[in-house]
Amino acid sequence: QVQLVESGGGLVQAGGSLRLSCAASGRTFSSYVMGWFRQAPGKEREFLTAIRWNDGTTHYADSVKGRFTISRDNAKNTVYLQMNSLKPEDTAVYYCAASRGFILTMSPRGYDYWGQGTQVTVSS
Repeated sequence: QVQLVESGGGLVQAGGSLRLSCAASGRTFSSYVMGWFRQAPGKEREFLTAIRWNDGTTHYADSVKGRFTISRDNAKNTVYLQMNSLKPEDTAVYYCAASRGFILTMSPRGYDYWGQGTQVTVSS
């Protein structure tokens, strides 16, 4: 049973930083692609970034490139999302996802497992 558990969300002022964690369990994830998405009220789920677990290849959405960084810790089976220079428009529920595929897909349909989400609120 694959489990993804996000943590690290909260309330932060504009310009601040947060680091989200996604602890993965129930499978060997070395061949997986891990992604981060977010969803604001009334909006579609938005791709942010993805990382291929075995070689660390990454891909970023233009909206977060240069501000957000994805990384992984193989020993802890954990993926991180470092978010800097946060803006009020970054307010959303942030989700971690795992794909059994090889492609760093941006589509939510390309991911097989999802975490429960963690709320990030950026105040102006």
